[in-house]
Amino acid sequence: MTYGGNAGLPGDTAAGRATPRPTRTWNSGLSGGEFAAIGGVGFEPVGQVLGTAVYTIGYTGVWGCPGNWSVTDDNKAVPSSRWASSLSQLVRTMYAARRAALARAVAECGALGGDGIVGVELHVGDFPAGGLEFTVRGTAVRARSRIRPRAPFTSHLGGQDFAALIGSGWVPVGLALGIAFAIRHDDWRTSLRIPLTVQNQEVDGYTQLLTRVRREARRQLAVDTAQHGADGVVVDDVELRVGESECPSYGSTRDVTAEAVFVGTSIARFGRSGRPAGAGPPLTVMRLEREH
Repeated sequence: MTYGGNAGLPGDTAAGRATPRPTRTWNSGLSGGEFAAIGGVGFEPVGQVLGTAVYTIGYTGVWGCPGNWSVTDDNKAVPSSRWASSLSQLVRTMYAARRAALARAVAECGALGGDGIVGVELHVGDFPAGGLEFTVRGTAVRARSRIRPRAPFTSHLGGQDFAALIGSGWVPVGLALGIAFAIRHDDWRTSLRIPLTVQNQEVDGYTQLLTRVRREARRQLAVDTAQHGADGVVVDDVELRVGESECPSYGSTRDVTAEAVFVGTSIARFGRSGRPAGAGPPLTVMRLEREH
């Protein structure tokens, strides 16, 4: 082909007509290294995706003082998984909001012809008109293969970690969540407002509160992973938030609240149906390591 006056510019032909260009361009949130990494394992980006949901959050305390309830061994910490706890409704709302935003991102991925989403980021923030906004962002990718998954996968792993996962014989299945709340009455045995002579010691009540909420979040993560039909889950560090609220039974005292959130990617092995008998139990939690 002979170019016109501006020789070497592929956008112009000798007749002044533009050369054919792709009918659709794509964008991604991948860095150059991530783009190269997913390309090395047979994937290419098809576009950024976004899912969002705005939820109003109502009453988040408990009905009555948790120190007066007979729902735990020590009658102190009220775990959110117990139906006796009013916190269970708050946990269900937090799951529903995140999953609604995630489902909308997956729908965008499907509309783009993608096989899954990598680099999923979940954000929760205050909405100016009230309530909380839950957003899911990521990059939809498509495999250079004739084999398509039954449903798009979702993964919080970035490009290099995703490539390392594929290269080691594992595939992402879906984003797994573990969410838990707990509340404990801040009585004289757990309050930091104690005499100076007994400082510099562990506050058992607060330790128990954080231990319980983390344990419950891990348990819920394992449940979510099992529902995906996966072999295990790759997780990051737990997100933990601690706060205070006025005790609904005793207005002059406080209740200490804790929220733990685990986010991970459930994974499965290639050809896992051929798992040999006696190979041991499925993997529960693992960390992904890659060469630097």
